[in-house]
Amino acid sequence: MDKNQVYNLLSKIIDEKSIYIDEPMNKHISFKVGGPADILVRPRTEEEISNVFKLVTDLKIPFFVKGNGSNILIKDGGFRGLVIEMSDNFSDFEIRGDEVEIQSGALLSVIGRAVMEESLTGFEFASGIPGTLGGALAMNAGAYGGEMKNIVKTVRLMNEQGQVVEFSNEEMHFGYRHSRLSDESWIAISAVISLEKGDYNEIKETMEDLATQRRTKQPLEYPSAGSTFKRPTGYFAGKLIQDSNLKGVSVGGAQVSSKHSGFVINYNKASAKDIVDLIEHVKATVYECQGVHLEEEVKILGEEKK
Repeated sequence: MDKNQVYNLLSKIIDEKSIYIDEPMNKHISFKVGGPADILVRPRTEEEISNVFKLVTDLKIPFFVKGNGSNILIKDGGFRGLVIEMSDNFSDFEIRGDEVEIQSGALLSVIGRAVMEESLTGFEFASGIPGTLGGALAMNAGAYGGEMKNIVKTVRLMNEQGQVVEFSNEEMHFGYRHSRLSDESWIAISAVISLEKGDYNEIKETMEDLATQRRTKQPLEYPSAGSTFKRPTGYFAGKLIQDSNLKGVSVGGAQVSSKHSGFVINYNKASAKDIVDLIEHVKATVYECQGVHLEEEVKILGEEKK
């Protein structure tokens, strides 16, 4: 991929100020690691997103879409291709009664505070998840007994031709940490969620209680991607890891959190390789000790540093 040539093509369909060449990805993901992406773009309208999507499809440029970067890991060699970032550049939402229409770059925490102010309940579980709506839709994010599939009414997705199609909840094929976005080349554009009128004080108290639980039980003081591993059927990943005597184990600057074994953290200026090597060590050790295969929840992209 000739970066300059692609840049010139992009500059015709998107504001040049929204195009970044050789952009360090450690500035864009919660692990705070990762080499540069060839190009990163931050489109601000559906038209710009559509034009960028059609361009990468036509030119067969490798790409991926990211929101807040709270569930991905970019390797130290960076990403050869185009990163489409949809965060605060595409984050409008509108509350209409007990329904909320939200662009995919909106932070769940921002939505959570806004619906609380309107005394709407049903979103409390998601209000502390450090990601965007798009990421939450892609993986059917969940916490504390709630999942996105419980509140999503419709989702608007964009296909490779830049056309937008609306899907119902059922058509999104939501499953555990899974949706049709997991398997198909779509971009989440927006969604309508359906909530219920509730008591403001009760909603606020629930959100504060969940925030306290997160602070006391999770290593929020260190860069991470949240829960590193999916929950195996019939088990809890954190307990399997702890029972395998891996709590506090480190590789380079990466560590299995001593506060919560389900979190791999950037403890001390880790490289992406440190984190990947520790994830693989945890998976191998848990299988050896417990006979259970762990699958990472975090998406690992890019290439090794040469």
